[in-house]
Amino acid sequence: MPVNKRSKYRGSRTCGGGTHKNRRGAGNRGGRGRAGHRDHRFSHYLISGEVHNGKHGFKNKTAVPVSGLDIGDIDQMAGELVARGLVRMDGEVVIIDAGLMGIDKVLGGGRVTRKMIVSAQAFSERAKTKIEEMGGQAMTV
Repeated sequence: MPVNKRSKYRGSRTCGGGTHKNRRGAGNRGGRGRAGHRDHRFSHYLISGEVHNGKHGFKNKTAVPVSGLDIGDIDQMAGELVARGLVRMDGEVVIIDAGLMGIDKVLGGGRVTRKMIVSAQAFSERAKTKIEEMGGQAMTV
């Protein structure tokens, strides 16, 4: 009686694997690589968080990233920005250079409660109208 499987199968051609045609290709192991990650190996990839279900949309290779901030957010942060030295006060008027804060475009969301002179690369139409309604200026650099 053999002590272990290795010695049990000594001299055997297929070592208990059936005919010599079995255990041959990738079909024996369920495919190569990530094959079956949505089917028969789903639980392995679900646990590791690597299940991919196709592609969505496209990525524009020539897109230029633009950082924007709402004029209402700038209005709310004005006091803190003055304290930091990023914004100047001229009486009641807040003078803002958006480029120094890393903002490319000023957007029109939020409420404007104070008079501001804002200079930036670009403004949305709503941002311009909100600034000018309070008696401020929107200057494009």
